[in-house]
Amino acid sequence: MSRLSSRLGKALRKTLWQAVPTVIGITILNFLLFQLVPGDAVDVIAAESGGASAEALAQLRTHFGLDIPVAEQLWHYLNNLAHFNLGVSPRHNVPVTTLIGSRLGNTLVLMVSALALALLAGILLGAIMATKAGKWPDRVLSVLSLILYSTPSFWLGLMMIVLFAVKLGWFPTGGSGTIGAGLQGWAYIADLLRHLTLPALAMAGFFVAIFSRLTRSSMLEVSRQDYIRTARAKGLGPGAVTFRHILRNALIPVTTVAGMHFGTLLGGAVVIEVVFSWPGLGRLALESVLSRDYAVLMGILFFSSLMVIIVNMLVDVLQAWLDPRVQAR
Repeated sequence: MSRLSSRLGKALRKTLWQAVPTVIGITILNFLLFQLVPGDAVDVIAAESGGASAEALAQLRTHFGLDIPVAEQLWHYLNNLAHFNLGVSPRHNVPVTTLIGSRLGNTLVLMVSALALALLAGILLGAIMATKAGKWPDRVLSVLSLILYSTPSFWLGLMMIVLFAVKLGWFPTGGSGTIGAGLQGWAYIADLLRHLTLPALAMAGFFVAIFSRLTRSSMLEVSRQDYIRTARAKGLGPGAVTFRHILRNALIPVTTVAGMHFGTLLGGAVVIEVVFSWPGLGRLALESVLSRDYAVLMGILFFSSLMVIIVNMLVDVLQAWLDPRVQAR
C-alpha cells in the first residue's frame, strides 16, 4: 500500500470512529429538546379539522405512540433508527424516509452547486487578490467581497428575482422545473439549470466572500515561507510557484473552513428554498415546524448530521492528499 493510500485510510478511519457517537448524541439531544416544545401534531390535526373530542385525540396519540413515556419513546426511536426506520409522519401518514427521499435530491443539488460555485469563485478571486496585493484589483475585489459578506442571502435572492426574473425574464422566479412540461434528457437538464441558477448564486454569495478573503490571506502567508523562496531560487516560473506550491498549501485552511461551513450552508438552504419555492428539505423542515411534525424534523436533522459528517470525512481525505504532513493520530 502506498504512503498516500495509508494517509487517506488513516484520515477516513479517524473520522468514522468520531461519527458514530456524534450522530447518536445529536439524535438523543434533538429528541429530548423536541419533548420540551408544547403541543404535537395531533393538536394541529385537530385544529385544522375544526376540533375533535378527547377520545379522538387520545386514539390519535395512541396510534402514533405519543402517549407513552418519553424514555420509552426514545428507546423505540433509537431501536427503529438502528434498523434504518425513521418512523411515520403523523401529518402525512407516510414513512418519514419517503418524505425525505422525495426532497433530499433537490437539496443536495442546490447545496453542491452553491458550494462548488462558492469554492471556484472564492479561490479564483482570492488568488487574484493575493497576486495583486496592494494594487487596485485587490482593493476593488476586497470591497466587493465585503459587500457580499454583509448582504443577507434572502435579500440577495429577492433582488435577483426582481432583476433577472421579473425585469429581464432570463430565469424563472422559483420552483425546480417547469410544471407539466414533461421534459426528458438534455431538455430536462437545461430546464433544471435555469431554475437552479438564481438560488445557487444567492446561496453562494456569502461563502464567496469568506473563501476569497481566506484564500488571499493564506496565499500571502504561504508566499513568505522558506520553501517558496527556495523554489524561486531553483528557477521555477511564477506560475509554477503560485499553483504548485503557494495555492496548493493555501487550500488547506480553505477546505477546513468549507467543511465547517457546510452546516451553515444547510441551514441557509431553509431560507433560500422558501424564497425560491425550491422543493427541498428546507421547505419540508419549515412545514414540519408549522405542523409540529417532529418525526419528520428528527429525520431531517438525522440526515443533515450525516451529510455534515460525510463532508468532513471528505475534507479530511482531501487534506491528507494536499499535505503529506497531515497524519491521523
